[in-house]
Amino acid sequence: MNIKIADIMAKRVIVAEKHHTVGHARDVMGRNRIGALPVVGPDREALGIVTATDLARRLKDETPVSRIMSDGIHAVPAYNDVSVAARIMRKNKIHHVVVTDNKKVVGLISSFDLLSLVDGKRFQPKQAPTQSKRKSKKER
Repeated sequence: MNIKIADIMAKRVIVAEKHHTVGHARDVMGRNRIGALPVVGPDREALGIVTATDLARRLKDETPVSRIMSDGIHAVPAYNDVSVAARIMRKNKIHHVVVTDNKKVVGLISSFDLLSLVDGKRFQPKQAPTQSKRKSKKER
């Protein structure tokens, strides 16, 4: 498979800043029907990520996302092959990988993005062999 991360990543990535609140993150994720928000610094560099799993815990809406974000984020450059992102997700048992360009967040790739590749390449069985029109020795 020679598909690059840039070909399937979410390019219009919605981000949070570390001072944003859990309530804000819940609202943004719910309105946009997304499962993760990269947390960025002033230069749009990746600082962490907040996922729906993080927000499932009982947290006060006023809690800053910097207190609950995973700061050990996994990031890949957009020019890498999608197999790199798949390997990172599988190895680390995660569903989202931040996509960067010169350390700045430019996209997000999810396990659903990778599944869409599989869905697009639906299995098609080969045609069964047709009977030969030549007469066998028994028929002659």
